[in-house]
Parts: sequence; C-alpha cells; structure tokens
Amino acid sequence: METLLKTYTYQDFHNEFPAETRCEIIDNELFMPPAPNTEHQDISRDLSVEILLFVRNKQLGKIYIAPFDVILDENNVVQPDIIFISNENLKHLTKRGFEGVPDLVVEIISPSTFYRDSVEKKDLYEQFGVKEYWIVEPANKVIEIFTLQNGKYILHQFIAEQGKVQSKLLQGFEVDLKDIFPQNM
Repeated sequence: METLLKTYTYQDFHNEFPAETRCEIIDNELFMPPAPNTEHQDISRDLSVEILLFVRNKQLGKIYIAPFDVILDENNVVQPDIIFISNENLKHLTKRGFEGVPDLVVEIISPSTFYRDSVEKKDLYEQFGVKEYWIVEPANKVIEIFTLQNGKYILHQFIAEQGKVQSKLLQGFEVDLKDIFPQNM
C-alpha cells in the first residue's frame, strides 16, 4: 500500500491554518518548527542588532527577523532567523512578506533543525540565488558564511569560538563572536 503525503502551497497553508501559525514549506512539504529557546533568541537579537546598525548607518536596505515569510515561490516559503534585503530588492516587500530572494539569510540552528538548516535550506537558498548564507551553530559557537559564486555556494569563512566574522556582501561589516554567543550558557 502506498502512503500519500499531503503537499502544500503557500495558499493551501493559509486556507487551512490560522494566520499566526508558524511554518515553512520546502518543496511543498510543510514543516512546523518548534519555538526557539532562550539562547537562540539571545543570539538572534544580538546578531540582528549588529547587522541592523550597520545596514541602517550605510543606508543599504532593510533587515527582518523571524517570524517573517520569505516567499521564494508558492511551493517554497521559509522564515529565516534574519534576512537582509538590499535597496534594489525592497520592491519585493508585500503585505504577505518578502516575495523574492533575499540578499543575505542567517539561520541559527539547533539539534532539531540541524539537517534542515545546514543541508536542505542551504540547497534551497543556493538554488534560488541567495547571495550570502550564514549558518550559526550555538552548540559549538561556530559561524559559517557561504557566498554564491557561479550558482554554487563556496565557504567564505568558518569561525569557531573566537574571532570576527566578516560579510563579503556587506562590505566592511564584521562582528566578534564574543558579542554574539552568550558567555554563561
């Protein structure tokens, strides 16, 4: 006997669930991530503030934090922890969220989202052309930055425990890991 799993589009989801339901759709498969823990929220807040201050000071565009729908297409809708949208792409902001490809995406991974964030979403972002993808791993105090070159992600930087990460896309932006990862957790 063959089991058929229900597939979803962005519209299907909104027809069946309350608007405030947090979910992602990857290749028509629905995922409902758990609520982030305290450490995740601390890292998200601190890193987003650092990026926001830089982007705002340089007038480069806008950043958004989860939960915020990024509608890559009707079959792929994600809620990255942090996104940067350049001035050039702000035209894709709508009442539904962002309908297009963000310039930079940050995902803060947990044990339950490790595979999805570091493999499935990385492949998805690469396929859709996200210029820079950050994977933040709190458990090991690691940040990996991937940049898109000729349609494929290349590791731009890998920093563990100490040091500064530097964005290739946001020229001049750098942040010290000690300012991002909680010291007493």
